[in-house]
Amino acid sequence: MFVVCGEALFDLFAGEGPDGLSFDARIGGSPFNVAVGLARLGQRAALLTGMSTDPLGGRLVAALAGEGVETSLLVRTNRPTTLSLVDVGPDGGPAYTFYGSGAADRALDPDDVPELDPEVWGLHFGSYSLVVEPVGGTLLGLARREARRRLVTLDPNVRPTIEPDLDVWRKRIDAFAATADLVKVSSEDLALLYPGQDLDEAAARWLGSGAAVVVVTLGPDGALALTPSGRIAIPGVPVMVADTVGAGDTFQAALVTALAETGNTTHSRLASLSVAELERMLRFAATAAALTCGRRGADLPRRNELPSLN
Repeated sequence: MFVVCGEALFDLFAGEGPDGLSFDARIGGSPFNVAVGLARLGQRAALLTGMSTDPLGGRLVAALAGEGVETSLLVRTNRPTTLSLVDVGPDGGPAYTFYGSGAADRALDPDDVPELDPEVWGLHFGSYSLVVEPVGGTLLGLARREARRRLVTLDPNVRPTIEPDLDVWRKRIDAFAATADLVKVSSEDLALLYPGQDLDEAAARWLGSGAAVVVVTLGPDGALALTPSGRIAIPGVPVMVADTVGAGDTFQAALVTALAETGNTTHSRLASLSVAELERMLRFAATAAALTCGRRGADLPRRNELPSLN
């Protein structure tokens, strides 16, 4: 089983109406999406997060269960559910405004984190749960506890509207990266974190802290992977874009799925991937992300929509 750690929320897409704004509410949150993406791709997955007992939290739990994501690690609380107002630009790229101060997904304490079942082979961390407290410190403690015992993946997914101080993001991301076997980061995040710095140079910092592979997604231009032995790049997958909400989460879920299907679920196996193997995984993940871009919201693909990894 693969455990995804972080937030769960509702994305509100605003529309203009004759009497004001109307909202199309969609379940979301980057870690939530990754967990659902893994389940849709045939992987056994669980979400570890604080989850409200309010009606929205109940809908999130029901959605997870309906997708086949295990809910035993959810920590139920009477705190509210986070809401995210999404404004989609002309290029399909989303801008987020979060309403979540004191919300359930930020309130995870160290005592809420159980010992993990031996069949858990990996954990994923990412997005604003890295930097808001107490959940950020709680998850960092978990990542440090499990580092090199199980595969750890990281996607920073920087959200300046949650924490505008990029120094806070840099320090916390570096701390998580020191525990990670695989770091997946967008070129937009790297530009925010290290403005003016070459992408390869910025990403390579995490190889130096112990990651076996660092993957940089480049939007329509594809993706590249850095390893201690070299660099691999793939082109983008053409698609008619509805929006890009959930594209990075899809890429992450597909990348983890590729590792699971090919048996590369340890640091040593990840470090020994051949160029051909890694390129095949990147293309698989890019194809999955393109499918999501062709749909409204974070509607992640299912395994039968994607090619074999053999």
